[in-house]
Amino acid sequence: MSIFDLCLLLILFQIKHYLGDFQFQTAWIARNKGRYGHLSGIVHAGVHGILSLPILLWFALPWNFALGLVLAEVALHYHIDWSKARLVRIEDLTEIDPRFWYYLGLDQAAHQLTYIALFAVVVSRAT
Repeated sequence: MSIFDLCLLLILFQIKHYLGDFQFQTAWIARNKGRYGHLSGIVHAGVHGILSLPILLWFALPWNFALGLVLAEVALHYHIDWSKARLVRIEDLTEIDPRFWYYLGLDQAAHQLTYIALFAVVVSRAT
């Protein structure tokens, strides 16, 4: 993979994350992600998986392998979000509490680490 391809892969994951976490997240999703097993969190994590699939396929991963990575990302994304939402709810935090932002930062960092792992898989398969 060229340096351009590597940068493009990272950029696409960043755009995908922004769209999934901020543009496509509804009030229903945000309100219910802290309830384990609630459909809203599953839908939200599924949106992330759906957005990741074409990126992985574009970088020439076999369909079944890409689908396995997407399912792993969906499971991780769901549990990262559920953990953050649960902690925020248990501690009754709002945006004015510094701990809210601490948990949000951890949530976003965990998602970024997921993308680094996906990036590493794609690069290792390409070489």
